[in-house]
Amino acid sequence: MTDAPTVPFDVTDLSLAAEGVRRIEWAEREMPVLRLIRERFEREQPLRGVRIGACLHVTTETANLMRTLKAGGADVHLAASNPLSTQDWTAAALVAEYGIATYARRGEDNATYYDHLRTVADIHPQITMDDGCDLVSLLHKERRDQLPEIMAGTEETTTGVIRLKAMAADGALTFPVVAVNEAETKHLFDNRYGTGQSTIDGILRATNILIAGRNVVVAGYGWVGKGISSRMAGHGAHVAVVEVNPVRAIEALMDGFRVMTVGEAAAWGDLFVTATGNVNVFRREHFAAMKDGAIMANSGHFDAELDLKALREMAEGHVRDVRPNVQEFDLGGKKVNLIAEGRLVNLGAAEGHPAAVMDMSFANQALAAEYVVQHHADLEPKVYVVPEAIDAEVARLKLAAMGITLDAMTPEQLEYVTSWQHGT
Repeated sequence: MTDAPTVPFDVTDLSLAAEGVRRIEWAEREMPVLRLIRERFEREQPLRGVRIGACLHVTTETANLMRTLKAGGADVHLAASNPLSTQDWTAAALVAEYGIATYARRGEDNATYYDHLRTVADIHPQITMDDGCDLVSLLHKERRDQLPEIMAGTEETTTGVIRLKAMAADGALTFPVVAVNEAETKHLFDNRYGTGQSTIDGILRATNILIAGRNVVVAGYGWVGKGISSRMAGHGAHVAVVEVNPVRAIEALMDGFRVMTVGEAAAWGDLFVTATGNVNVFRREHFAAMKDGAIMANSGHFDAELDLKALREMAEGHVRDVRPNVQEFDLGGKKVNLIAEGRLVNLGAAEGHPAAVMDMSFANQALAAEYVVQHHADLEPKVYVVPEAIDAEVARLKLAAMGITLDAMTPEQLEYVTSWQHGT
């Protein structure tokens, strides 16, 4: 362990570093793709001298991404992307053991959260790495003089991509951003399998309820909603989906789930999970219709998916902690429960996605950073999908790490699929 930190930091307790190292090393065993990329980055130094400002969940998996970026020669500064997602032992280890400037404290208030973002902005990042677009938004609102210095950014989440596309449509976005979330090796696995499993993990750690036989309402049937619905059904729940998109709604129906309006679902459900990336999915009238003992959790990035202002007003101060990470709101005659203050439940009440899933997501982040260093001069200020070559390379490395070999097309097959002359 380093005797004294050599980088700036604001973390809860540096004495937790040893525990953080053990946990980071445990996660690394499940992240062979990122480890292979780190080994190459150490040799080739593709990020040498590049300043990277990151606003990500400070978890053991993120720590391994930060180590990879540093191995590639980058000067990395990391702030938390959510006040409840920080693992204090991970933050301590990043500073004390790995020499990575980190500004994150679990449970930090809103003012501290934005102070940490501004501290990251102070390094004048050349690449931004976001999980929810907060760093990009801050730079565009408060640090416009720094915008010309930024080569490009990357974005990890559906919510962040929505915000970035809105910025691009308004002509407000001033530098290119690679939407890591849109990579197939990210959203097909991280959003579906990772969030599906870790959402249930967070709910169970917080409540210890039996899911089997319970009416579960999932709001949103994107990749996150699909994963949650599938896993809930696997646990024996009766699942209903709330959607506004007709294609996704009929897909949910044909996947075997009920489809309801939010009003119908409010009176039917026992457990509610939001995964829309939108605001006020469940509101005052829905809280009023819910059963006594209903439980609410949010699996989207921001707590805005639940109208918490209305919920607090309805409770008139009658709120108490009934378990760690569970608040009970007495609405007069009935009680409803909220997990992790309405923040993303898989990190607020658990440890987030399994490392094996984040291996692919963060491999995309690392390779996207390398890509924008090499190609930023050719990119316009808009949102880009991860290049297919990166997506394919991540999948290839993951399969190789799992000991799986694929067939290749024969010359005859290759000719057949590239020719228009073959007929019936």
